[in-house]
Amino acid sequence: MKKLFLTVAATVFALASCLLASAQTSNNSAIDKQLTESAQIIQEMTGPNATAGIPHQVLEDAKCIAVIPHLIHAGFIIGGRHGDGVATCKLGPGRWSPPAPFSLSGGSFGLQIGAENIALIMMVMNDEGMKALESGHFKVGGELSGAAGPVGREAQASAGWKAAILTYSRTQGAYAGATLNGAELNQNKKATEQLYGSDVGFDNILNGQVHASNNAEVHKFLMTIRSAEANARAQ
Repeated sequence: MKKLFLTVAATVFALASCLLASAQTSNNSAIDKQLTESAQIIQEMTGPNATAGIPHQVLEDAKCIAVIPHLIHAGFIIGGRHGDGVATCKLGPGRWSPPAPFSLSGGSFGLQIGAENIALIMMVMNDEGMKALESGHFKVGGELSGAAGPVGREAQASAGWKAAILTYSRTQGAYAGATLNGAELNQNKKATEQLYGSDVGFDNILNGQVHASNNAEVHKFLMTIRSAEANARAQ
C-alpha cells in the first residue's frame, strides 16, 4: 500500500511539473511573439520603403516608444479597446532601455459597429509624457495630451507635435494617425515577472536600471529600435 501511494504521489508530482513547465513555455512563447511582432511593426512603419510611416523627425525626437501589436477595438454603440505591448525609453544616442511590458485599455463612445485588430505605436515626445510612462500608470487625455501623429516619412513639424504622445496605427495594411483619448496604460506585472524573473518597477526598467533579459527576441526588438533611430538621423 505504501509503495502504491509513493508511486501515485510521484506520478502526480511529475504531471504537475510537466503542466507547470508547459504553462511557463506558453507564457514565454507569448512574450516572444509579442516582441517579434512589435519589432516587425516598427520596421514596417520606419523602414526605407515606409513612405506613409512615421516621420524621421518624430523618430529623432521621441523620448520613448511603445508598441501594441494587437489592439482589439470592438463595440456596438459603446466600444472598448484593449491590448498588451512593450515600451522602451531613450537612454542616450543609440541606447534604449530594456522593454517594459504594459497593458492599454479604455472605452470610446459613438456610433461604431464591429471589431478591429489594430497595430499601434505610441511615440512619447516630451519629458511630461516620459515621466507619465515611467510611472507605470496614466490616462491619455486631460493633463497628458495625446494626438494623432503626422503621417509620411518627410512630414514637417506641425502644432500636433506639441502633444505629449503621438499615436500611429496600422489596420489591414493602411497606416494612419490615431487618437486614444481616455485610454489607460498600466504596467503588466505578470508579463514583467515572466520576462525578468521578478516584479521589477516599470520606472527601473525604462531608466535602464534593470539588466536586459537574455531573451533573443528582446535584443532583436531593441536592435530594430536602434536601427530605426539611426536611419532617421541619417536622413
